[in-house]
Amino acid sequence: MSFQQGLSGLNASSKNLEVIGNNIANANTYGAKVSRAEFADVYAAALNGSGTNNVGIGTNLTAVAQQFTQGNISTTQNPLDLAINGAGFFQVTDGLNPPVYTRNGQFKLDRDGFIVNNAQQQLMGYAADAQGVVQPGQTVALQLPTGGISPAATSEVQLEMNLDARLPATAPAVAPAIDYNDAATYNNATSLTVYDAKGQEVALTYYFQKSASDTWNVFATANGVTVGGNAAAPAPITTITFAADGSAPTAPVGAVAIDIPVTVTAAGADTLAIAGLQFDVGAATQFGAPYGVTNLTQDGFTAGQLTSVSVEANGIVMARYSNGQSKPAGQIQIANFRNPQGLKPVGDNAWASTYAAGDPVMGAPGEGNLGALQAGALEESNVDLTGELVNMITAQRVYQANAQTIKTQDQVLQTLVNLR
Repeated sequence: MSFQQGLSGLNASSKNLEVIGNNIANANTYGAKVSRAEFADVYAAALNGSGTNNVGIGTNLTAVAQQFTQGNISTTQNPLDLAINGAGFFQVTDGLNPPVYTRNGQFKLDRDGFIVNNAQQQLMGYAADAQGVVQPGQTVALQLPTGGISPAATSEVQLEMNLDARLPATAPAVAPAIDYNDAATYNNATSLTVYDAKGQEVALTYYFQKSASDTWNVFATANGVTVGGNAAAPAPITTITFAADGSAPTAPVGAVAIDIPVTVTAAGADTLAIAGLQFDVGAATQFGAPYGVTNLTQDGFTAGQLTSVSVEANGIVMARYSNGQSKPAGQIQIANFRNPQGLKPVGDNAWASTYAAGDPVMGAPGEGNLGALQAGALEESNVDLTGELVNMITAQRVYQANAQTIKTQDQVLQTLVNLR
């Protein structure tokens, strides 16, 4: 008599219950993947290699296979919570051992500016240089900048507007060419803040004076200091000549270079001169419609401090500063495998690469067959709790049935022993 079949069935059912219990325990673990116990029957080999009446001698556990199906994505309020929508794994490292791979995107910043998970493993990706240009190549631990962003002097001003063709000429018949304190000597004005090399603000005011039909003089002051000519004899920084139909100017052609002199701010500080500032009025028009500025831009900015970070769908980590500027601080790199089920689970929601999994295929999110990133979201476990509870009931019944076969074998053996 043999108890082999029942004993192997008990062991198999026990392992199945362990796998089901582990799935249920991780139903609320972000990035966790459901496991499945896989079994195979066992037969004794015949001496001559054949036989049609072989009785199996039980079952054994051949594998505990994880199922890497997509879990539901839930939104959070943390911008560093990341979810991969599609294939791929985050790469994290402790700096000593080979990288491991995870689907759990619960990241945060440590004291040194590294993006880390709860196991203090650092998220890996491509670094960016000081100008914010991502340098694809060697994968490194991503570290956000701790310093601010340096100021940049204004080099170009672009003005889009309409000057009212119906207005009369206001150019004075005698010098000076304009009196900034007398609105009768010009038609319209607009202001814009530009920045010197230190990031100090310079209030630049433009005055538009109609001198003749289809001709407008443009004067300017910087913090009240005349730009072009001098205070006693202001000179236009440019003269705009329009076509007869009021469309785009026929002069000047292209941008005009102007020099902003040294000025004094309201706080009494001296600003630096801004040489060769390009003033572009190519988008101006002169129609019989009210004056209006529709776009006025400049490319300078003051110094700023890091205020927040965000992650784009392609993995670009954007650093945002208090001066309104933003630039990439790096790009997250994700990895995929030909056989994800060959990965070795190592705990802490991570897997290690193995020969069975194949070599990692790495790239930016959204490239090839790699999934896209969703910031402010996490991937939930793909455990179907209802299905696991049903499987647990089934496994329990199978365990009881195998125990019953052992009991029956025991009763048969007892009957045999009691024969006289």
